Amino acid sequence: MRKEIAAANWKMNITYPQAENLIDDILQQNHNLNHHRLVIFGVPYPYLKMAQDRVHNNDQIHIAAQNMHHERNGAYTGEISAEMLHAIGVEYVILGHSERRLHFGETNEILAKKVSLAMEYEIKPIFCCGEPLEIREAGTQNEYVRKQLEESLFHLQPSQLRDFVIAYEPIWAIGTGKTATDEQAQEMHAFIRRLFAEKYGQNIANYISILYGGSIKASNAKAIFSQHDVDGGLVGGASLIAADFGVIIDSLKKDAEV
Repeated sequence: MRKEIAAANWKMNITYPQAENLIDDILQQNHNLNHHRLVIFGVPYPYLKMAQDRVHNNDQIHIAAQNMHHERNGAYTGEISAEMLHAIGVEYVILGHSERRLHFGETNEILAKKVSLAMEYEIKPIFCCGEPLEIREAGTQNEYVRKQLEESLFHLQPSQLRDFVIAYEPIWAIGTGKTATDEQAQEMHAFIRRLFAEKYGQNIANYISILYGGSIKASNAKAIFSQHDVDGGLVGGASLIAADFGVIIDSLKKDAEV
């Protein structure tokens, strides 16, 4: 049974007091989460410990870092290592977000190192992939995403991919107000699952959670999440509004399909 996940990516937003209030507001909503439905808050580095302290007694709510460095340690001023995240008990890390690829030059090779290092320190990656507008318009999005996944993830062993989390984010739909249609989301998610089935077998592929990330809102989450191969979302702006993110959490499928 694969996990259904509502993951919040706060990016570089909100102050410390606002972060405290946002988490508290969502906790007070008392969502009916069970063993296969999770909420993950991807918060800025300064808020990690605070966020963990607030959710520590809830097994279905977890905290993620938004990035980590691909080297174990060293002279990398301003960076955060996997060992540092592990030392404070961080369970998840968002890796390969399109903004990291675009603004900080992260390559598939660098991301392969990050993924391996995160898993060495028992931190679960939320691995992002997805195509820009020109690739979508050229109709080569499958080849583009295949290359991202093969070069960054296909060195992993089958055992490392059980309960793995991938976030498909069409770059043309991030922060633009545009959203892939339900059919476009399902088509790409099914393609991603098929890639893993071809490489690792259908059983492994069935356990991988594939999230959609591209302008998810309270108004469209239910329709997107209803698609068979969409297992939740990586949510940006809407995750900063407690009421909206609450609706998105409640839009997760009520019953697992696999």
